[in-house]
Amino acid sequence: MVVVESYQEFEAYLGKEIGVSQWHTIDQEQITKFADATLDHQWIHIDAEKAKTDSPFKTTIAHGYLTLSLIPYLWKQIADIRNIKMEINYGIESFKFGQAVLVNDQVQLKAKLKNIVNLRGVTKVNIEATLVIKDQAKPAYVGDVMFLYHFITA
Repeated sequence: MVVVESYQEFEAYLGKEIGVSQWHTIDQEQITKFADATLDHQWIHIDAEKAKTDSPFKTTIAHGYLTLSLIPYLWKQIADIRNIKMEINYGIESFKFGQAVLVNDQVQLKAKLKNIVNLRGVTKVNIEATLVIKDQAKPAYVGDVMFLYHFITA
């Protein structure tokens, strides 16, 4: 895990991979709970029997937005941003889904610092987020996430 305590320490990673998270298994319970939380009960996510016969994947798949929602959790395994008053999820852009995440697939986040800007004392970072699926050549997605960090200054 990378520890970052200032803008300058963050800036040292510009253009570089910051790190990778641990593997996370997306099981049916997590998919079903996400369906309940978002009211998205499409059969391809929650009906294993129908998925066996009617889905090209032959099993249920995770919601694309479920996989996106894992970014903050997995990011915290990659970078420990310290000495901050506040952290804000600022935005996402240019995400492309490469392939479906099947039930019980293991996923891992890779993070690269694409851009960093000091906005009058607030650090804005643009992280290229790639969600890798274990034993698959193609990622689940690639896109940019932005965070704002309010570092405490002495």
